[in-house]
Amino acid sequence: MGGLFFVPVGIFVAKREVGSNSNGVNGAAMITLIFAMVGLLDDISSLAVDHNYKIPRWIRFLVQIVAGIYFSNWLGSTDISTPYSMKYLVPLPPPFGLALIGKVYMVLAAACSLSMGPAVTLVDGLDGLAGGIAALALIALSVAALPICSEFSVFGASMSGACIGFLFHNRYRASVVMSRVGSFALGGAVATIASCSGMFLPMLIACSLFFVELLFAILQVPFHMAKNSFRGTSRHPLKIRPSHYYLRLLGIKEPYIVAGAYMISCFLTLLAGYLGLVSA
Repeated sequence: MGGLFFVPVGIFVAKREVGSNSNGVNGAAMITLIFAMVGLLDDISSLAVDHNYKIPRWIRFLVQIVAGIYFSNWLGSTDISTPYSMKYLVPLPPPFGLALIGKVYMVLAAACSLSMGPAVTLVDGLDGLAGGIAALALIALSVAALPICSEFSVFGASMSGACIGFLFHNRYRASVVMSRVGSFALGGAVATIASCSGMFLPMLIACSLFFVELLFAILQVPFHMAKNSFRGTSRHPLKIRPSHYYLRLLGIKEPYIVAGAYMISCFLTLLAGYLGLVSA
């Protein structure tokens, strides 16, 4: 449960740099901690040897839904200092400008908050993979959000720095694993910065590897259901494998997979940061 070590550090540094009177950072910290608690609930449940003591999946999913609803309500009721006098604006690169999407904004925010945690968790199968990609994504969003609200840039940079520090212990031959408490917290932090600044497009680009992994997992469900139905084994347990599992089956070593993902993420980080700056 390595997330218990670096998540509080990132939040502490952000609040120390910005101050305790920042509604935006205080809210972002609270949302990040809430999603960290959701991940911790999953981690505690996975430690139970006896299935009778495991927390049912529907309860864990319900907790995620409640966290997403709370996040949407907080976002709708909080006044965040931005250069714009209106809410629900999404900055887009030229020549599109600002897009007023109304209540769809809240739907996007809720979808981001509910999807980012599981997406980061899916990638967290190789040492240093999820942490490195998430740290780069947070850097991209910090740059993108800088013209909108510098406080969220500080928050993103603090969380990214804490995550990078954790990578020294989580890199190949990891001595500490991040677990879901860390992956859900990072997903919550990314979703919060994007939703509060309107930088959904930079988030989509910077977190492309996470979303591709999530889509890959979703597409496996109908495939396995069809395969089990064809074989007449509908009760066979459904196993969702991340893409890096198949890359390792092809003989690609773990450090090379992680290094390749880092290279792709670096390019996506630069692109997302640039689009964020020209969009604001």
